[in-house]
Amino acid sequence: MYAVETYQLSKVYGDKKVVNEINLQVKKGSIFGFLGKNGAGKSTFINMITGLTNPTSGSYTLLPDQGSSADKLRSRIGVLPDYSTFYDDLTALGHLKYFSRILGLKVSKSHMEDLLKKVGLEDAINQKAKKFSFGMKKKLGLAQALINEPDLLFLDEPTSGVDANAILNIHEIIQDIAAQGTTIFLTSHNLDEVEKLCDEIAIMDQGTIKTQGTMAQLRHDYQSNITVHIKHSEIQADVETSLIQELKTYGSDVEVSSKHTDLVVSSEQTIAAINRLYLKKDIDIFRIQVNEPTLEEIFLSTGENKQSA
Repeated sequence: MYAVETYQLSKVYGDKKVVNEINLQVKKGSIFGFLGKNGAGKSTFINMITGLTNPTSGSYTLLPDQGSSADKLRSRIGVLPDYSTFYDDLTALGHLKYFSRILGLKVSKSHMEDLLKKVGLEDAINQKAKKFSFGMKKKLGLAQALINEPDLLFLDEPTSGVDANAILNIHEIIQDIAAQGTTIFLTSHNLDEVEKLCDEIAIMDQGTIKTQGTMAQLRHDYQSNITVHIKHSEIQADVETSLIQELKTYGSDVEVSSKHTDLVVSSEQTIAAINRLYLKKDIDIFRIQVNEPTLEEIFLSTGENKQSA
């Protein structure tokens, strides 16, 4: 089942189609990373599916198992915007009381205190927001987004402006609530964070989804060749020539020294065959290192191949 589905979703401003007929599906209970360069249309897309602006055409559904009632649907969604605004003279606890009343929730004081402790605000429960740093406001925003124990949680830059310890804490919270069945729609400029946390990733460019899949799928689509570095026991001179000839049937750019081998192959299955070859020749393999593209490399290349094709 999907927590988010869009059907030919589009948004036009004047003569510019900012979002161009997007079909997107987000699996229930997954952590979904949604990336886009500046001007890609990412924010407009998110504003449509969170109800902040109306689509020009197309449609979308959120949490179909919750029924069609707009009020019920809103009560099952949490949102952490990039920049949360709070009331200066309300405490952290006061904010959660206020927002729970707006949502019509009956939440105990102890539960709200536990939630503030969970996000790292245990020392600021009764502190007024005007004394909060940007990072503390980010944590309070996360607590606010979680107050209704949502089934679908939108997180926009959840760790921007917070320290390293807080980042690890927020990552743990995200993974914990996803494990409990909450679907998380995550946007972030921290690509390492997205690569670490997300089950699936979509990259948007010029109003369309250019690529989507797991990291393994994105790497496979991006990289046609794989560079392999092998550290092994010393190769005897009488074996080296035949080894090189056989390696050339598996890949290209073959370089063999007494204790290291480098070559380029076209598939992971070839690496297993090479490993068997070394074992057959009584060469011990100590380490196989594969150069894989990072999400940053894939992200930066998005649109380039399409534009040049």
